[in-house]
Amino acid sequence: MKNPGGQDVSVSEQAPQSLETATMRRVILRLVPFLMVCYFFALLDRVNVGFAALQMNKDLGLTPAMFGFAASLFFVSYFLVEVPSNLALQRVGARRWIARIMITWGLVTMGMALVAGPYSLYAMRFVLGAAEAGFFPGAILYLTYWLPSAYRARILATFTVSIPLATFLGSPLSVSLLELDGALGLKGWQWLFVLEGVPTILLGICCLFVLTDRPRDAAWLDAPQRAWLVGRLAEEAARRTPVGHISLWQLARNKYFVTMALVCAGASATGSVLSVWQPQIIKAYGLTNLQTGFVNAIPYGFATVLMILWGRRSDRSGERTWHTALPLTLAAFGLAYLSLSGSLATTIAAVTCALVGAYAFKGPFWALSAGWLSAGTLAAGLAGINAIANLIGGGLMVNVVGLVKEATGSFALGMLPVAALDAAAALSVLMISRAHARDTRAAMAAA
Repeated sequence: MKNPGGQDVSVSEQAPQSLETATMRRVILRLVPFLMVCYFFALLDRVNVGFAALQMNKDLGLTPAMFGFAASLFFVSYFLVEVPSNLALQRVGARRWIARIMITWGLVTMGMALVAGPYSLYAMRFVLGAAEAGFFPGAILYLTYWLPSAYRARILATFTVSIPLATFLGSPLSVSLLELDGALGLKGWQWLFVLEGVPTILLGICCLFVLTDRPRDAAWLDAPQRAWLVGRLAEEAARRTPVGHISLWQLARNKYFVTMALVCAGASATGSVLSVWQPQIIKAYGLTNLQTGFVNAIPYGFATVLMILWGRRSDRSGERTWHTALPLTLAAFGLAYLSLSGSLATTIAAVTCALVGAYAFKGPFWALSAGWLSAGTLAAGLAGINAIANLIGGGLMVNVVGLVKEATGSFALGMLPVAALDAAAALSVLMISRAHARDTRAAMAAA
């Protein structure tokens, strides 16, 4: 098309807003729902051990400390493999690497049905963590290849809604599978692992046909749409960030990276310990397995809705720091209040506050972190933050709760260290954001 002066103009110059809207709608509808389904099963295959424990612990003779140790081993291998996995994704492409991750962990999940005692459970949980490592930070990294910064908090919040949704829907599903106890000679918890592992393998195969590595390769976008998206992302990648192009060793010592990893550990600990121990906390009020599953889903239903609304609010306002700190404060309050609750209703209220805080945190936090990392450090940075957070939150704190429960008979007391970690994380994100603003002002003054 020609402008009034007779010169040719691009589609983006004709209607940039309509081009942007059409492009982002197509990108989001193509990638986000599919990745959400994949992540749903990632979380389901990770946390179903909490529901299996309702039968499995007795069958295998597991004490609370033994079960806590088994659950935590997932996060140890996850920590060891996560950064290499994300670097491999960057090298070989998301389409093949995410498919590999999903097929592997689906097979391992099915293999969990074969455990016969604590040591085989320890081994399988460790292998499962290594198999799944890299999916979440890989998906976050992959989405940054497609999402301009203005879209990240709401889309990442929408993507990570799979976390509470996996438990909201997975709770009644998992306890229903326990009812298959005795069918074809298998225990109910064995059926749970087998039937929840199969969909992951099938989705892994689908990745090869649905995902496209980079916008420039997207045949499902029109040429003007590809050009606009590639140009917009290249422009943002060229901007200066607090964490520039540095080595892995320098990244590990960078104050922004280290602080954000510790901040993420608070929310990770909250989500991890509750996913593992919450079914047993609820069942202690005299509920059946089936009742436990449905009641367990209630807090996750609230978290599913509120984390999306909070991510949208963060994008509309453009504010990330307080949108990250306030949910952590709510999570700390919920876990601290849990130690005071004496009824099922107050326990559910306390857990709801904790989970809403832990999950509403995610969209603004990952948008903030991605904005502070350069393109060269994004893969290792996102994976490193998530790996450290999971090691502390899952590997350490899940064990702490199990040991405290065995020593005192109280789950609630075991939650107090997690509450303290959340409170420290909320304060830390405020402090590092002030340091960032101060460093930015100093750099501008020097220039």
